Amino acid sequence: MLLSVLRLPLYWKGSRREGGGEMIAELVSSALGLVLYLNTLSADFCYDDSRAIKTNQDLLPETPWTHIFYNDFWGTLLTHSGSHKSYRPLCTLSFRFNHAIGGLNPWSYHLVNVLLHAAVTGLFTSFSKILLGDGHWTFIAGLMFASHPIHTEAVAGVVGRADVGASFFFLLSLLCYVKHCSTRGYSLSTWGWFLGTGLCAGCSMLWKEQGVTVLAVSAVYDVFVFHRLKMDQIIPSIYKRKNVPLFLSVGLLTFWGTSLLGARLYWMGNKPPSFSNSDNPAADSDSIMARTLTFLYLPTKNLWLLLCPDTLSFDWSMDAVPLIKTICDWRNLHTVAFYTGLFLLSYFSLRTPSSNRECDGKAIANGKQNANGHSCHPDTEYRESEPKPSFAEKVENGIKNHVPRRPLLPSTENIVVLSLSLLIVPFVPATNLFFYVGFVIAERVLYIPSMGFCLLITVGARALYVKAQKRFLKSLIFYATGALIVFYGLKTAIRNGDWQNEEMLYRSGIKVNPAKAWGNLGNVLKSQSKISEAENAYRNALYYRSNMADMLYNLGLLLQENSRFKEALHYYKLAIGSRPTLASAYLNTGIILMNQGKTEEARRTFIKCSEIPDENLKDPHTHKSSVTSCLYNLGKLYHEQGRYEEALSVYKEAIQKMPRQFAPQSLYNMIGEAYLRLSKLPEAEHWYVESLRSKTDHIPAHLTYGKLLALTGRKNEAEKFFLKAIQLDPTRGNCYMHYGQFLLEEARIMEAAEMAQKAAELDSHEFDVVFNAAHMLRQASLNEAAEKYYELAASLRPNIGL
Repeated sequence: MLLSVLRLPLYWKGSRREGGGEMIAELVSSALGLVLYLNTLSADFCYDDSRAIKTNQDLLPETPWTHIFYNDFWGTLLTHSGSHKSYRPLCTLSFRFNHAIGGLNPWSYHLVNVLLHAAVTGLFTSFSKILLGDGHWTFIAGLMFASHPIHTEAVAGVVGRADVGASFFFLLSLLCYVKHCSTRGYSLSTWGWFLGTGLCAGCSMLWKEQGVTVLAVSAVYDVFVFHRLKMDQIIPSIYKRKNVPLFLSVGLLTFWGTSLLGARLYWMGNKPPSFSNSDNPAADSDSIMARTLTFLYLPTKNLWLLLCPDTLSFDWSMDAVPLIKTICDWRNLHTVAFYTGLFLLSYFSLRTPSSNRECDGKAIANGKQNANGHSCHPDTEYRESEPKPSFAEKVENGIKNHVPRRPLLPSTENIVVLSLSLLIVPFVPATNLFFYVGFVIAERVLYIPSMGFCLLITVGARALYVKAQKRFLKSLIFYATGALIVFYGLKTAIRNGDWQNEEMLYRSGIKVNPAKAWGNLGNVLKSQSKISEAENAYRNALYYRSNMADMLYNLGLLLQENSRFKEALHYYKLAIGSRPTLASAYLNTGIILMNQGKTEEARRTFIKCSEIPDENLKDPHTHKSSVTSCLYNLGKLYHEQGRYEEALSVYKEAIQKMPRQFAPQSLYNMIGEAYLRLSKLPEAEHWYVESLRSKTDHIPAHLTYGKLLALTGRKNEAEKFFLKAIQLDPTRGNCYMHYGQFLLEEARIMEAAEMAQKAAELDSHEFDVVFNAAHMLRQASLNEAAEKYYELAASLRPNIGL
């Protein structure tokens, strides 16, 4: 069936002559790109989606949209030392658009990704037509791009939109430049097309950094494809006056590219990002040999993923690709073979005289397009170093007009050069050549380079097809190419299933990166309340990599939530040992120590946490939240010891360090409590109101503010706040208890007793609630009920005399 579809463009030749069917290849390729990813519309957010979308404050309507242009992709200030310097404001703006329409419903986010991929596929097919003509080879290139499995991460993962969106503007910029080249010297609109090239290149870079490389690819197209120059012809051609427009265009491309890169470097603070050693182990290696050999090998591994994407993973960091530490490592043979092949392919494409050897003698003699869908011209035409004009002169009423005519198609060597540039140039930023990157391999980074790969495979298959003398061999090559597309499509469909949810995704990555996959899987299983399975997953992760601070912390958190405090403390301390800046580990350690009555040790832990600087941290927002929580708990500790002035000082420090996303209502309420204890009632009321303003349904603030109102004689208002607290959560016994105490003070004894009894029934395991309920029942002379709850209170704390 697929091969029947592949032949559709041939059947539409007649329609094309009549003006119809021109877009059949683009439409069908786009449709395949759309259909293959339809099942991702039901997928959940996965992996990096949470940090880029769920916790990114730049997506919220209350955050000024201009913040997007000062923060990185993850919502961190671009000049912050912990920022990854990933400046992608247009992509973040598109996420904000999704958030405004559908909130955190992943369906709309996935829909935009799929539609963008379909659009990119159509544009790529349109660009392929410029190189390969209207025949089925263009169609094959488009289908190969639409179905390639390496795109799954970029399309199925929402954060991959950065790569897909950058590719969309990348191709628009390239197509604009192609139009600029074909109209140069014949039309004033040529500089309009050049302006479109520059604007689209800028937009591509603002979707993702590597988009700026389209300017270099455009220069390659102009020099080696449109003008068909060879390496040894470039220098002599500089002195030819007729080549001035070429070098003017290339010079302007260079100037614009340099300006964009300079502005990008200035905007991010003129400093490169810093990454942890697990993100890119080779960059952190002390051995120059290990760094060099590993960095040389990684492009080879990336090419293999393009050629044979049988093993894919959501994360290739840590030890997924072991370092190459010696010359004797057998993987060096792959490196040598890769660079040798790349050199030979480039050499013969750039040095061999251009010719169209695919054409058979009869087609060459006729100078017509052959049945394989590409133009055939005599050798002499391809040896010309000057471009063929895209306009012909037509005389009408004695006036010469320029009318467009079909340009000659480039030779195989020309297409190979351009394909190599599309494959290599956009990948250069990921090679660690100019700066270290925060990953070992990232499949979504290959989205743009895969265009060059698809063109290279297609033009290679076409060359073999034409050179084959026997019909059997021609059919074999054609069907093998079709089979490759089928296999790619099937792999894409299977891989999309892995991206349906985080559990499936992480399970699929265990064989590639077991430490990271098991750790992330543990988080998912924990969220599903599969406690024993989650614990096993964390322990498996630590088996492969014992010093992962995040996994040590997560295991400690799991144990703490299940009241295994001694074990939890052990893992928190290990986490702090692995990463002394892990504020959340200090926070939970201090909370456990405080609950165990080890107040001095808890105090030292909280203070140490508050002194950790937020520099060079992967997620400074989360760090600041943990530090703020540490200060909040330190203030509570002082508060419980009656040191209210010290508590207030710590609370105010917490406010100064509090990040935007921190929920401050509890902090504000405790400040009010401290002022109340110091009998500073106006200040206390101010902070109670601030607490309720930050969270209108905050129950503790309703209760404490109600007590303040009762204390200042505003009884009716106070009762309203107590009743509102009960309305907000009718199952919380503490609300009934506070209201009961208010009623007792108002001498409404029976009502107070009723509230006390409800409180004791709801919170029968809370000593304070049960004991106070017994006391109020005794005040109401309900001695039998009071005795019952005194006995219950005694059973809760048998060592306390009642």
